[in-house]
Amino acid sequence: MTAVFQKLSRFMCLRCLKWQSPAYLHCISRDFHRTFTADTTSNKCNISLPSYAHSTTPEHVHLLLQHDMTVSEDFVSEKEEKSLLQEIEPYMARLRYEYSHWDDAIHGYRETERSEWNATNTHILLRLKDFAFKDVNKPTEFVHVLDLEKDGLIKPHKDSVRFCGDTIAGISLLSDCVMRLVAIDNTNITVDIHLKQRSLYIMRNAARFDFTHEILHNDHSYFKDKRVEKGRRVSIICRNNP
Repeated sequence: MTAVFQKLSRFMCLRCLKWQSPAYLHCISRDFHRTFTADTTSNKCNISLPSYAHSTTPEHVHLLLQHDMTVSEDFVSEKEEKSLLQEIEPYMARLRYEYSHWDDAIHGYRETERSEWNATNTHILLRLKDFAFKDVNKPTEFVHVLDLEKDGLIKPHKDSVRFCGDTIAGISLLSDCVMRLVAIDNTNITVDIHLKQRSLYIMRNAARFDFTHEILHNDHSYFKDKRVEKGRRVSIICRNNP
């Protein structure tokens, strides 16, 4: 099965799939079709999702979570988290939180970009880039730092292709939060992602282009019916070129 995924990935990206129906699998691979047939909605496949993901339609998102939306928990240690924050805090503290954005996607945020880091943090970011971008275009020189206040939120949106390629990767610092992805062509298909403090998420292909994503406001921040209190959250984000 792994070999089939690897072969397919050389020729197409999962954003071409029609998420509305599991029957699309037959169109791209007979091997897929033998394993995940059109009656996946009957739960005969006993589909299980990663512990960090929850969806009421797992038959529609399990491939997405294998390839295009992944999370690595504890990607950085507490010591590394502290090192990153110590470098950015003096500058971020001089900025005011903003409540308007050019595409109205973010409220209660401040941000900056950095191309130069101290030796310790350079090593951390090289590890991130090697891990997240090893099979795709290399990331840009500038690292995006996004500081979201406790009551801030990121509204449902799709990132502009003018500024970003097919992959983004971000480390979540200071707080847990819940990211929600919703299929653009069928809003009944959703998946919630529990982004724990110090985790790394990687979004590529279908997760970037066929789903909107958002960070839930505290009023709606639940994962599997369990409350996830979001405090101030700082993201260290790398992107590749369009």
